[in-house]
Amino acid sequence: MVEDLEPTSADAGVPAHFGDPMREQRLLETGVGLVDRSNRAVIAVPGDERASWLHTLTTQHLSGLSPEQGTELLVLSPNGHIEQHAFVTEDGTTAWLDTEPGAAAGLLKYLEMMRFFTRVEPRDATAEIAVLSLVGPGAAALFPDLAAPRVSAVPDTRFAAGSVAQQATSSYPVRGFEGGLARRVPLGVDLLVPRARKDEVIERLGVQRAGIWAYEAVRVAHRIPRLGWETDHRTIPAEVALMATSVHLEKGCYRGQETVARVHNLGRPPRRQVLLHLDGVATDHPPAQGTAVELDGRAVGFVGTAVRHHELGMVALAVVKRNVPDDAHLMVGESAAAIDAD
Repeated sequence: MVEDLEPTSADAGVPAHFGDPMREQRLLETGVGLVDRSNRAVIAVPGDERASWLHTLTTQHLSGLSPEQGTELLVLSPNGHIEQHAFVTEDGTTAWLDTEPGAAAGLLKYLEMMRFFTRVEPRDATAEIAVLSLVGPGAAALFPDLAAPRVSAVPDTRFAAGSVAQQATSSYPVRGFEGGLARRVPLGVDLLVPRARKDEVIERLGVQRAGIWAYEAVRVAHRIPRLGWETDHRTIPAEVALMATSVHLEKGCYRGQETVARVHNLGRPPRRQVLLHLDGVATDHPPAQGTAVELDGRAVGFVGTAVRHHELGMVALAVVKRNVPDDAHLMVGESAAAIDAD
C-alpha cells in the first residue's frame, strides 16, 4: 500500500505496486492493467437543473450534457487560478464528479455555496462510489461499444466568434457497468462502481493488477497534469495541459473567465508545463513534488510529479517560466535536467 512506503502521500489507501513497478508500467503501456484509484473523491449532483447549473459555475460547456456522456471541468478563483479539477460522468439522473483524494470537502463547499434556489442536491458520494481504471491499449477491447474519446484542439489565439462548437471540449462515452458506470478516457476506461462491490468487480474482470506508481509513470509520460501536483495557488489553465480537455473558450460568463480570455488572446501565459529528463547520475531518487527547477542558480519553476519510467528513465512534469528556452541547462536538486521539446 502507498502509505506503507510513503506515509505522507496523498495517494494513501490504494496499492503502490504488486511487486514489480517497471513490469506494471510496461503492462499499462502495451496491454491492459487494472489500477485501484478508489482513493479519489466523488461528488454526486442529482437534480433537474444540474447540467445548466454546472455550466454556469465551471469552465466547461455543460448545458447540453447528455446521458451516457463524460467530460472534464475546472473551478476557478475570481482571478482565474485553478481551484478544482474534476471528471464528469452523466448517467441521466445524476452528474458524478470524481476528483483528487481529499478534494471533496472543498468542491462540495463551493457547490453548496452556489446552490441558491437551483434544483440540485450535491453530496459527498466518496463512501458510495469507487474509481477503478483499466489502463492501456487493450482497455478499449474490453468495452468495444464505447467509442473513442474526443478532445478538441485549443482554438488559435484570435479565433473567429462563433467558430467554437457549443459543446463540451472533451467527450468521454459512458455506459452502465456492474451497477455503476464505465467511462472511456484517453488512457483507457474508468469504472465508477459501488464501493461495496469493488472487490467483486475486480475479481469478475480478471484483469492483471498494477499499482498507482505505474499509473503515475504512464500519466507523466503522456504529459497529463494533476491538480495539486502540477498546479499551485497561482496556476491558470493556460499554463498546464488542461485547456483542451476542460475549458470552453466561447461560453457564458463563469468565475475567472476574464483571466482565461485575456491570457488566451495574448498568447503569453506566465508559465508553461514541460516534461523534464533528469540525468539520474548524482542521485537515483526522483525529486519531491515542489522541488525548484533552477537556471543559472535561480528558481524558474517547480517539479510536479517525478517518476522513474521504464523507457524514458527519470523524468518529471514541471511548470517553468514561459521564457525558459527549450535548450536551457537546468538543475533540479542535484540532477541536471533538460526539457523534452517534442
